[in-house]
Amino acid sequence: MSNITKEILHKAFANLCTAKAMAELYEANFKQVSKYVHATSRGHESIQIALGMQLLPQDYAFPYYRDDAMLLAFGLKPYDLMLQLLAKKDDPFSGGRTYYAHPSLRDIDKPKIPHQSSATGMQAIPATGVALGFKYRESETFFEEVNTAKENFEIDYDASVHSRDSRLRGNAPIVVCSLGDASVTEGEVAEAFQMAVLKKLPILYLVQDNGWDISANAEEIRAQDAFEYAKGFKGLEAITIDGANFIESYEAVEKVIATIRKERRPFLIHAKVPLLNHHTSGVRMEWYRDDLEEARSRDPYPVLKQQMLDHGFSVEEIESIEKECRATVETDYHLSLQAEDPKPQDLFTHDFAPTPITEEKGERTPKGAEKVVMVDCALFAVEELMAKHKECLLYGQDVGARLGGVFREAATLAQKFGDDRVFNTPIQEAFIVGSTVGMSAVGLKPIVEVQFADYIWPGLNQLFTEVSRSCYLSNGKWPVSMILRVPIGAYGSGGPYHSSSVESIVTNIRGIKIAYPSNGADLKGLMKAAYYDPNPVIILEHKGLYWSKVPGTKGATSVEPAEDYVLPFGKAWVLQEIWKQENVETLTIVTYGMGVHWAYNASGEMGLRNQVEIIDLRTLFPLDEDTIMKSVKKTGKCLVVTEEPSNNSFARALAGKIQEECFRFLDAPVMTIGSENMPAIPLNSILEETMIPSTEKVKLKINELLNY
Repeated sequence: MSNITKEILHKAFANLCTAKAMAELYEANFKQVSKYVHATSRGHESIQIALGMQLLPQDYAFPYYRDDAMLLAFGLKPYDLMLQLLAKKDDPFSGGRTYYAHPSLRDIDKPKIPHQSSATGMQAIPATGVALGFKYRESETFFEEVNTAKENFEIDYDASVHSRDSRLRGNAPIVVCSLGDASVTEGEVAEAFQMAVLKKLPILYLVQDNGWDISANAEEIRAQDAFEYAKGFKGLEAITIDGANFIESYEAVEKVIATIRKERRPFLIHAKVPLLNHHTSGVRMEWYRDDLEEARSRDPYPVLKQQMLDHGFSVEEIESIEKECRATVETDYHLSLQAEDPKPQDLFTHDFAPTPITEEKGERTPKGAEKVVMVDCALFAVEELMAKHKECLLYGQDVGARLGGVFREAATLAQKFGDDRVFNTPIQEAFIVGSTVGMSAVGLKPIVEVQFADYIWPGLNQLFTEVSRSCYLSNGKWPVSMILRVPIGAYGSGGPYHSSSVESIVTNIRGIKIAYPSNGADLKGLMKAAYYDPNPVIILEHKGLYWSKVPGTKGATSVEPAEDYVLPFGKAWVLQEIWKQENVETLTIVTYGMGVHWAYNASGEMGLRNQVEIIDLRTLFPLDEDTIMKSVKKTGKCLVVTEEPSNNSFARALAGKIQEECFRFLDAPVMTIGSENMPAIPLNSILEETMIPSTEKVKLKINELLNY
């Protein structure tokens, strides 16, 4: 016997009628509503509603851009969706910043929806990151009871839902990731599936298959559908259903969700549905579709209408529901047209969440403390954080117990804190980076690592589309609190795949903070500040400074700061300060990382300690422009030193900014020195030395600028 009640059918039909009425209204008012692109759920409604009606407030959902019927089933009103459709100020998801049906929600009484982009398929990794966070919260390592707010890292997350009792009651939280079938061909979806089965995660992948990409149909773009594809992932149980049949969909979803809540393992539902509206308002179906009549024959609306009749609803009752839904949609539409637009000043809010770390605090040089190498300062910082905060995890390639990182930067941590908290990942840079979105969303603080800067490229998609934009596009609801450690730079013949500098790439991604320390004390202080910062942070760690093996880099070793030491972002260090001199040529060097050591050694060997002021930026964003400009106005000349090739670089852009701000005070053009502008750093040591800057090359540049 079916468990479908009249109450369930009534609610489902009202949601379907509402979604259908919205699609029809948008089409009837096309010119008015198509200022901004939108897509609708028309044809997909039954499976979306069947799922949406069965989620609980503790669940997390990642709907995709065609899921407006699912959002209605969560309890959102047409007015809420229309505010986003028209990009209004009070759009509850993004404040008018992102497209229709791109939700982000943190309401107490509804499933939680972290921000996601519309880069199709990209949501699979953040969603799986949430499930990975659930797995950790349910481990023996973590709290068995409710968590409490931490001193410096506020958590508004109820851990009690992860108890064994919740699983026994069948209301333990799950994650739902909704995907169009065409997006399943994305490589990042495979990374998500791989981790879901590897870690046995409580996630449901709902794949809505309408047979189309945009204008490319299934036969052109895939060798198998998602149900068949799932068979390649051992442990990903999959079913295929008629997603246009509400009762079939509801009962299938009910069974799958109940299993995930109790057994904590991944599932995939492949739902075959017709697409009965345009791909988007900007790509019209009549331009390319040759299957419209066949698609209309599978419309879920008459199917559910008949199911209503079969369960005892009268024609009059059904017509009454339809009429009421159309009236609500019409009313909400006219209200949304009158709603306020954002003001120009609204552009400038929520790029970052406020950080509590704004001042340098704690003991930088404790009495009796020994000098340690830079890599150990970072290791000890992470160890202290993990000992103090159970929500702190560390993962990446080879950081686990067997090796502790290829630079031993995680040595002993897995032994001390367990494999639940310090663990290896597959070779999946996209997953390593993007999973932090989900981890952060459930109140965890992930510290992750890309093994070399050269390997960051597969992770850039997630870093740009998901991590960096989450706070801004969710209107401040979902900042991503994570740290990404990136060993960087050239030394010791690392060759073309282990030596690159990438700061110009990451500084062009807005919405992340970036540190590039030159010594161990700064690295430890910045690591602590990054942990307590609610925003995403990249720490670029020059591997040539890790052990001070490169001649002239002993200054990277430091007395290890105390556990309470924090160093705020955006505070440069004038490590060699001079006074204003009228009769002597003076110079400011602005640099970071290895460049600090080249600059310091060069000025010392030239006997110019009193003529060269050196500024160690410490962080590339936020950037301490005040300290830079004050120094350059004092000295009258400026050299920016970088390890990157200088053309089109962060350093060259900074030099331009300095020239713009300080032009009236300059006695020479602002100059830069960096690596030669070649495609890669060669393996041969002679070629590597020729490629990158050095103390000797900086000396020549200082001489050129002082004599200008």
